[in-house]
Amino acid sequence: MAIIELLETSQSFLVIASLVLGLLVGSFLNVVIYRMPIMLQRDWKQQCCEYLEIDDPSPESKDSSAKHEIFNLQHPASHCPHCNHKIKPWENVPVISYIVLGGKCSSCKSKISLRYPSIEFANGVLSALVAFTFGATWLTLALLLFTWSLVALTLIDFDHQLLPDDITIPLLWLGILVNALDLGFGVSLYDAVIGAIAGYLVLWTFYWVFKLATGKEGMGYGDFKLLAALGAWMGWQSLLPIIILSSLVGAVFGLLMIVAMGRDKSVPMSFGPFLAGAGFIMLIWGPQISSFYINNFVS
Repeated sequence: MAIIELLETSQSFLVIASLVLGLLVGSFLNVVIYRMPIMLQRDWKQQCCEYLEIDDPSPESKDSSAKHEIFNLQHPASHCPHCNHKIKPWENVPVISYIVLGGKCSSCKSKISLRYPSIEFANGVLSALVAFTFGATWLTLALLLFTWSLVALTLIDFDHQLLPDDITIPLLWLGILVNALDLGFGVSLYDAVIGAIAGYLVLWTFYWVFKLATGKEGMGYGDFKLLAALGAWMGWQSLLPIIILSSLVGAVFGLLMIVAMGRDKSVPMSFGPFLAGAGFIMLIWGPQISSFYINNFVS
């Protein structure tokens, strides 16, 4: 009870606690980001083989996961992909262990990607920002789950152009539940439901208009579900700003990739990270953005 009282009375303690919690969850998100796509691919392959009544004809994958018959978020234990060294608890402290180990495996001295501590750090900072903005409430706990889901979806989509239903669908229902319980987010259940429906239909309509006009697929169904989830959390009123923000940032990023890095403009680019980023921006600065829009473009 003393800790709860301290969280409620001390904003500094709340922010620091949320930062630490975000760092710890960020370590778990690294596991989710790497393993969930592999788990889904294994499951899809198994379903296809069962449907066709054939054995798996593909050669063994070169991925380290192929060595493990049981492969999920719990098993196998975290290990070095190069030497299979089992990572000890003190070697898995977010950010700090990376610094202490010099960014290398303690056993084989292979380099550890800077991406892992970066995700942990970013997740910690975003968690602290949510706590600072919304205070010590049940809503903040729900919004932390929302934020962590967006982080995982962003990186998975960036890596694989995949937005797993295992994350987007629960995120959508959680948004409706949060607003149904009226936890103080200021979004009515009606607006949340309309937001979920409109979020899906807007991108679904764009998808088919673009496909009929060009013969190409402009985005995936996962993007529809992610925008539906954002609408379920923040209401239908947030959809237009989210679409505008994500489209602008996506266009600028794509142009920079083409000009500065010589990216082939015919290669598809994931849209999920920009939707997720715009959704988080609206979560934190939504009222200010809406006020700016009304004052400068409406009145």
